[in-house]
Amino acid sequence: MEKLIQQIEEKYKALGQNPETYLKGLLHSKPLNYWDYVQVDALLNLQTPRTDFADEMIFIIYHQVTELMLKLIKHEISQIVFVDEIDTKIFAEKVDRASRYTEILTSSFGVMSRGMNYEDYNKFRLSLAPASGFQSVQFREIELYTTNIINLVKTEFKEKATTIENSFNYLYWLDAGLDRRTGKKSLTLLQFEEKYLAHLIETANSCKTINMNTKFTTIKTDDVNYETLKNALRKFDYLFNVKWPLTHLETAESYLIEAGVKRAATGMSDWQKYLHPSYQRRIFFPEIWSEEELKNWGNFAL
Repeated sequence: MEKLIQQIEEKYKALGQNPETYLKGLLHSKPLNYWDYVQVDALLNLQTPRTDFADEMIFIIYHQVTELMLKLIKHEISQIVFVDEIDTKIFAEKVDRASRYTEILTSSFGVMSRGMNYEDYNKFRLSLAPASGFQSVQFREIELYTTNIINLVKTEFKEKATTIENSFNYLYWLDAGLDRRTGKKSLTLLQFEEKYLAHLIETANSCKTINMNTKFTTIKTDDVNYETLKNALRKFDYLFNVKWPLTHLETAESYLIEAGVKRAATGMSDWQKYLHPSYQRRIFFPEIWSEEELKNWGNFAL
């Protein structure tokens, strides 16, 4: 106990603080409990259904859980991107963690595909327009943390994407933000750009030379952890950009296609093309895939 108190004194003296103040504070502080630490009451009051359909609660909570998983992915990737140097073993470990969170996202689609009444869903979802999962900014941040922006530009426009700012006119996901009836930007996209475009451009600029792809290319192939890291990146790329979108597509098809007729998404996007990897061709680390794999992107299993 004496040694512990001495360590506490040294800690706060090093910060220019009076250790006695903190010890007295500890004497009077209440014991921590689970519900306050996890903020359970606040968490359980974050759901606000817009209709009286019971399964809308499932839809809301599922998407909130998705955002929490995205936050965990971003948390791990940030520890790779926003540090001056990172050991390749730790690099691989962080990527593996991101992959595990992505696997949770993939497997969790059963919550919706087998957990919501079909007729009810296709009624209450109409009250959600123009909101769309397309508007998840964390998803876009993960992309910008992970790869060079040119890898997010549609293949036919890569020559036109000469600057980061200009590239935002040709990103793959803009197609999902077009109103298929008019060819103009949908309200879904206009809302998203108004709120986040400036932030995303700033993020892309700040990550230009420090994103995961750029950092990986600086690692020498004779590094003892090179192959382990390369395989970890391949797995994450595949899980995030192929397996998860395909599972998402299967779930969407189970609710938005009836008797061969495709229903419109709440954001009015061509959701089948947006979700299928062979159309969007989002590839974080193209340098680590073979020509054959790149050619068949979205149509092979890792």
